[in-house]
Amino acid sequence: MILNWHLAISVLGGAAVGLGLFLLVREALPATPALGPALRRLHQPPGLSRPRARATVRDLDWLAGLTRWVRPPHRQLALLGRTPEQYTLSLVLSGLVGLATPAVSSAILFLGGIRPPVVVPTVGSLGFALLAMLLAHRNVLVRAERARREFTQAVCAYLDLVALQLAAAHGPVQALERAAEVCDGWVFERIRESLRIAQLQMHSPWAELRDLAERIGIPELGDVGAIMQSSGTEGAQVHDSLRSRADSLRDQIRTDNLARAETITSRLDVPGALLVFVLVGFVLYPFVARI
Repeated sequence: MILNWHLAISVLGGAAVGLGLFLLVREALPATPALGPALRRLHQPPGLSRPRARATVRDLDWLAGLTRWVRPPHRQLALLGRTPEQYTLSLVLSGLVGLATPAVSSAILFLGGIRPPVVVPTVGSLGFALLAMLLAHRNVLVRAERARREFTQAVCAYLDLVALQLAAAHGPVQALERAAEVCDGWVFERIRESLRIAQLQMHSPWAELRDLAERIGIPELGDVGAIMQSSGTEGAQVHDSLRSRADSLRDQIRTDNLARAETITSRLDVPGALLVFVLVGFVLYPFVARI
């Protein structure tokens, strides 16, 4: 009986090790791409939005009705590469975490012998749930604002690169594509993706750039498409226009950075004033204590 028990343990252990090795080898091997969904993403009809992960959207279809009530910030989400369903799911999960925090805390206090009133965890759960949802929404807005500043700075560099490509006697379409190939980063990846979609769907690249700018709320990228459209359709010399737009955009970025720095500096006045009051209190305390 003991030998049979050891044999069973050995067989189960060997099976577990073999299953683990099989899963490791399976994950290491390159997967066969699904050509059907890939072709559907690349050949969307005109006027539709940017291709996105349809498997994820199908998994979150049950949130579609709730998403209409939430009214998500579509441009901010498009800039971050997130869907409205994912935004709604983050709100729901944050609300559930906030809802459960006071209840768990009350249960721990109850096990410790402290019995708070029922009103405290109830009101606390609702308050924490609302606070957690507001923080999740605020996090999306802050990240989108940071991504917008980064995108604007990258567009400024992209304007200069396109102007250099035009000065090197490249055509307008080739100048847009070669300028996007120079740099790395998620901003240029989005630009390259739009240009690739325009090429596959046989659209004009400046129209695709304007659509992307409208979708994510970056008008500076739309200016690139508008300037290059005049070069591609009318044959205008746009080198100077691109350079002047890049210079004005640099001035705008510099002004925004200075305004943001002044705002941050003004926020430091409050803790500085509080520190002065604390020091004055330490100085006056011995005199007040003697009275």
